[in-house]
Order: sequence, then C-alpha cells, then structure tokens
Amino acid sequence: MISDSTTPTPLRQSFLNLRKARRLARERFLAGRKAERYYQRQLAQVAHQIGNIVRGMAPEGIVTDIHALTPTLHRYSDILLPWAESVAGRMIADVSRRDAAAWEQHAREIGQTLRREIANAPTGAAMRASLQERVAEITSLPRKAAERLFTLTTEAITTSTRAREIQQDILASGRVSLSTAKMLARTGVSTTATAITKARAQHIGSPGYVWRTSKDGAVRPSHRKMEGKVVEWGKPPTLDNYTAHCGEFANCRCFPEPIIPDRFGTN
Repeated sequence: MISDSTTPTPLRQSFLNLRKARRLARERFLAGRKAERYYQRQLAQVAHQIGNIVRGMAPEGIVTDIHALTPTLHRYSDILLPWAESVAGRMIADVSRRDAAAWEQHAREIGQTLRREIANAPTGAAMRASLQERVAEITSLPRKAAERLFTLTTEAITTSTRAREIQQDILASGRVSLSTAKMLARTGVSTTATAITKARAQHIGSPGYVWRTSKDGAVRPSHRKMEGKVVEWGKPPTLDNYTAHCGEFANCRCFPEPIIPDRFGTN
C-alpha cells in the first residue's frame, strides 16, 4: 500500500496540534493588530494635516512669520481634543474587548470561578488612565511640530550654511509627524493592552506574567533575552535604561501572558 505523503502521520499530527495550541495560547493576550491599524490610520490623518498647514504657510520651506504658524498649530491641537477622545476611546474599547475574549477562552479551559472573577475586574481606572494618556499624545503632535519648526526657524535666522537643508526639513514636517504618529499608534495600543491585562490579572491575584515576544527578526536584543522569563507585576524590568513592563516600551510588540493563581482549578 502506497501512503499519501500529504497525510500527516499520527506523531506528526500530534506535533502540529501541539504547535498550534502553543501559538493560540501566545496569541490570546497579544494586542489586536486590527486595533493598531485603525489607530495608526487616524493618527496619520493628523500628521497629514500638519503637513498641509506647514506647506500652506511656508510653501517654499521658508517660515516668514513663525508667530503666526506656531499659534495655528496650537489651535489645531486644541481643536483635536474631542476627536482625539473619540478615536482613542474606540481603540481602547476594541483592545479591552479582545483582552476580555482572551480571558474568556482561558476561563473556559480553567473554570467558571475564574470567569466570574474576571467579569468583576476593575478595568475602568486603567481604561480612563489610558484614555488620558492617548489623548495627550494625539494632541501633542501639532505642538511638537510647532516646537520643531521654531527651532528650525531660529537656526535658519542665525546661520546661512544650512539654509537649503533647513528648508527641506521644514517641508518634511508632515513626514516627521507621520513617523511619530506611527510610533505612538503602536506603543499606544500595546501599552493599553498591557494595562488592561494587568488590571484583570491583579484582580484575580496573579503574581506576574511570562514575557512573550513576537519571535521574529525585528525583536530588539534586550527583549529577545526576556522571552519566557517570569516578571512580577510590581517589579517591571529595566531594559536599555528604561523601566517598564512588556508592551510599554516604545514600538514594543511584546505582550504579557498572565500567570493564573493555583486556586483556579478546573470545574
């Protein structure tokens, strides 16, 4: 009898099932990429508008009236406030739903006691804090652009050796803001996800978590060394001169896999 080479042997199938189970377990508490893409698109609009404002008031890259351009960007920041609250609120709600779904899957496997505990977790404070942080980040984009333009304009006045370069730097304001927006989007989603996971985990008495990375070539060396290590919620590690939990570092794609207390047994 000739065997079908495309049909896995029982041993091979067991290996595939185990690998799939591990992958699903890792992905449960990973912040949703859908939320990140949505959030990044919204922040990109802000960067695009900053570029429009700068090009409109300095079409050749020469700021003739910095005292008019700076207030314009600051007014744009103020106008953004209600929009920023709406955008950040939607992102946070999406991340919270995904985190809740991850815990729900965990509860189905571990027991109903965990499910009841998680349902009563005080995530409101974490979500409100995250909303304030995200809104502050969004509205800071025009203000940071204004600070950068003031510095460039001052340099253009005091030196003529970099005049052409400075003009190009001024015209690149939109691109610079876009780069910052992308970083804020990724970091904002992952930081929010970690905060909500932490709130639910600590509510059930979780002592800490297992540090998980994306396991690809883009993982920074210091974070790669943390893969699989146990971290206490109250003792965030210091990596690259910055102290934080996984997901809270700039552009970090790592995520915490909460340690479930032994008291939650299978029903």
